[in-house]
Amino acid sequence: MNAPIDTRRRRTLQIGAGLALASSLPLTAFAQKKYDSGVTDTEIKIGNLNPYSGPASAYGVCGKSMAAYFGALNAKGGVNGRKINFLTLDDAYNPAKSVEQTRKLVEQDEVLLMFASLGTSQNIAVQRYLNAKKVPQLFVNTGATRFGDPKAFPWTMGWQPTYQAEGRLYAKHILQTQPNAKIGVLMQNDDFGKDYFKGLNDGLGDKAKAKAMIVQHQTYEVSDPTIDSQMVSLKSAGCDVFVSITTPKFAAQAIRKAAELGWKPTQYLVSVSQSMNSVLKPAGFENAVGVISSTYLLTPSDPMAAGSKDVPEYLAGMKKYFPDGNPDDSLNAIGWGVAATMAQVLRQCGDELTRDNVMKQAANLDFKAPMLYPGIEVKTGADDFYPIDKKILQRFNGKGYEAMGAPMAG
Repeated sequence: MNAPIDTRRRRTLQIGAGLALASSLPLTAFAQKKYDSGVTDTEIKIGNLNPYSGPASAYGVCGKSMAAYFGALNAKGGVNGRKINFLTLDDAYNPAKSVEQTRKLVEQDEVLLMFASLGTSQNIAVQRYLNAKKVPQLFVNTGATRFGDPKAFPWTMGWQPTYQAEGRLYAKHILQTQPNAKIGVLMQNDDFGKDYFKGLNDGLGDKAKAKAMIVQHQTYEVSDPTIDSQMVSLKSAGCDVFVSITTPKFAAQAIRKAAELGWKPTQYLVSVSQSMNSVLKPAGFENAVGVISSTYLLTPSDPMAAGSKDVPEYLAGMKKYFPDGNPDDSLNAIGWGVAATMAQVLRQCGDELTRDNVMKQAANLDFKAPMLYPGIEVKTGADDFYPIDKKILQRFNGKGYEAMGAPMAG
């Protein structure tokens, strides 16, 4: 008969067996979840600003298409079992309002991060605040170059190609096709406009050459009612190339006014205002024929969309969660693609949903976001905060845009 085991020895055996079992299990079973503000086991709160009112309200559809993506994502279970609580507020394209609303989202709503807020001046207004508080300012919805500088602003990252690169792309095409062009420029008088204009100047070559080719440079304020007088001046200067560095309201006015004046220059329209719904339709499709722009996005009507696995999902999501939105509007494609990129970052974070790890994962992307043009991807590194660096030139044919070549860097 076996002798009884005393209580002390039994406890020792139990502890030893437990340790042996623990050592045989994967480490992930014991990994602790790490959360910062805005995160629970079931939810991730992210903040966003869009101009749902005011002079740039046409851009408001970006926020609605982002919400549509997150709605579709949440219906599938969210990210790693957590639903996205997308808090999007109206700043009316007013930098002072951007500051007020950003502070509300960070300090009162306690979001994990700010995501894809729209506007150059609007994001500049809150950039130092967010970096000082170490709150990610991710995938800002502007192409200004200052949003890809990890040394100066390690908590800020852009998403789309830069305005300067786009400006250089137009300059390169002008030099190839009309080397003796007389260029007229209409520019919004703010950081958005200045960034594009610098790219155009740099792309034309030395300062003397750029000065000689740009024979008329007109500006407008976002509060101006019209740009009619500026357009008359551009025509009167004999410009045969027109570069429109404008936001949607003024882009539509410029195309329509050129037609009214009987002025038929080669028109280059910045990509942020290429929207068929918000710009070309109010301008008159017939007036916009021949307009050259650039894109990095794919829309369902583009012949290159045939066979794309992303398009059916995009169409279904838009139909269910943003039925009033036009899927062929590039602004909606932007919202869908950038929201998918945000979801990928959160997916890569796993259960370590801290602000530090969010930025670490955002700087470690190699991702084919939906609705990006074939050959264009989202790639980042610790020293590369410019996720997308290629675009294609395209021309409006009266019904839609046609690609003018392969994707290229500016």
